[in-house]
Amino acid sequence: MNHFSRIGFILAAAGSAVGLGNIWKFPYITGEYGGGAFVLVYLLAIVFIGLSVFLAEAVIGQNAQADIATAFIKTSKSKNKNWKFSGFMIIAGLIILSFYSVVLGWILNYIITSFGDLPTTTEAAGQAFGDLISKNIAGQIVFHTVIAGTVIFIVLKGIKDGIEKINLILMPLLGLILIGLLIYALTLDSFSDALKYMFTPDFSKINGDALLAALGQAFFTLSLGVGTILTYSASLPKKVNFVKSSVMVAIVDTAIAIIAGLIIFSFLFEAGAKSTGGPGLVFISLPVIFSGWGVLGHIISVAFFIALVFAGITSAVSMIEPSLKFFTDRFSMSRAKATVICGAFFYVFGIIALLSMTGEFKPVLSAFGKNAFDWMDFITSSIMMPLAAIVTCVFLGYFVDKELLRRIFTAHVSETVFNIWYNLIKFLVPIAIIILFLNKLGII
Repeated sequence: MNHFSRIGFILAAAGSAVGLGNIWKFPYITGEYGGGAFVLVYLLAIVFIGLSVFLAEAVIGQNAQADIATAFIKTSKSKNKNWKFSGFMIIAGLIILSFYSVVLGWILNYIITSFGDLPTTTEAAGQAFGDLISKNIAGQIVFHTVIAGTVIFIVLKGIKDGIEKINLILMPLLGLILIGLLIYALTLDSFSDALKYMFTPDFSKINGDALLAALGQAFFTLSLGVGTILTYSASLPKKVNFVKSSVMVAIVDTAIAIIAGLIIFSFLFEAGAKSTGGPGLVFISLPVIFSGWGVLGHIISVAFFIALVFAGITSAVSMIEPSLKFFTDRFSMSRAKATVICGAFFYVFGIIALLSMTGEFKPVLSAFGKNAFDWMDFITSSIMMPLAAIVTCVFLGYFVDKELLRRIFTAHVSETVFNIWYNLIKFLVPIAIIILFLNKLGII
């Protein structure tokens, strides 16, 4: 079997977890919910919710050494064939990859822009970003094609020569770029303000919305609910300590989010900009700040957007892998044929997603107040991913032999740690995710 090495698994799973959610989404959500208070709740959510579900996927994958559907069947007490329907998780990954590739295409555009004239006002930056997504159809298709082609090329090489190798290259490079940006941020007077903002909790800022946002961010940043961790763990030799590896992934993922936050808030505060820039923070606020720093600003802008692309590519290759394993294992399909089928799916849906935001096609590709891009995001993040996590928790808590899980876990950790994890998965985590699920759907 095409197995990961232990370090390969950690880097691949960390690469899957570390994406736009860490460097783009985490800072702007932290800004929206008041800094330190949100960070504290987020860290607690990572430890008790995110890591619990991560371990749940990892134990199923490593134990069964199979695709998602087969892994659920093999791990269940009854070996019930109906657990094959858990394979629905692979669809979420492909849909996410469709619009994720488009967003990575935007970032490629910003790398090129960083070599030329950066916008000098937020109005100009907003106009430039608006024109890119609403008018520049040809450019978006070209960038989306480059990203899609890169992802397909990497996964065609397989686990060892493709995914592991690219993560062994890109993850250290990403780390080096972020460390370089952090060192520069340390030289700014605003770094102490960023540090204070992120690590001095104002508990008056913690409300129901902040709690749910922290839970959602912790859950989605670790690539949970799309079968990636389960699939990667299936390529992890059984003797490898999956608990230790999982904890390492969570630490790397969280550290990069914190570092990205410190860098971005240092840049914002140095320029006197607000921390509440929202989703446009990276595409509108930062380019304006970089433009005011002359040649150095252009260098930092290029490095920052390259870091975003590296983080995005490592996540993108992870989203397609569960589908490939499903087709190759269950239908004895060649990896090349499975890659062509899955690649064609996310490429075409990506074209639909980007066209749905353009002035020309938006009316045709919209329904019930959302365009196709927004629908893909909503269906995956608000329905499919939480549902997959709930199914995973309920499955392990009620349909898998507890002694099997105890035996697997206690080979690596104490009985006490196992019992804490098991009770979290059986009771607390499903309730927390159900609350998040209902909130996302607007029911509570």
